[in-house]
Amino acid sequence: MQKPDIKLVCFYGPESTGKSTMAKHFASLYHTEFVPEVSREMITTNHFTVDDIIRIGKAQTERIKNKLTTANQILFCDTDLITTQIYSRKYLGVVPAILYELEKEITYDQYFLFDIDVPWVADGLRDLGNERETMMNIFKEELAKRNIRPVLIRGSWHEREETIKATLTKLLL
Repeated sequence: MQKPDIKLVCFYGPESTGKSTMAKHFASLYHTEFVPEVSREMITTNHFTVDDIIRIGKAQTERIKNKLTTANQILFCDTDLITTQIYSRKYLGVVPAILYELEKEITYDQYFLFDIDVPWVADGLRDLGNERETMMNIFKEELAKRNIRPVLIRGSWHEREETIKATLTKLLL
């Protein structure tokens, strides 16, 4: 059960834009929890099945719900179910209906859209370095379809951090 005073924040965007690093960093700064991209604990390649993507969606949703019970004022999430849908469509050509249902179970107070203006870094799972602009547009379009207005995170790591801090200060008032 979510504590009523917990703000839920989503770090959102294409691969290799700093979401994981920032989620960990801000959880430490705010003495709270973060939810990693659970799929990285479940798969080791981008060759996965519909059953795998459904398990990932369920696990991500459950992890968020569990961390909401222990978070302090704010919970940082390294991804969301929209992202799971995007990668399901990209790699499998289909989005299982349950991913849309799971999306409805979590409501974020703030989205931060991470721009692709930082170097892409291979890590064994990332493989879309040559499709960064296309993927960025897909991520933007999915938010627009839902009338979600994110804060764009771009620039140096310091500039990114300052933009996030300023937005969080307003969010936590």
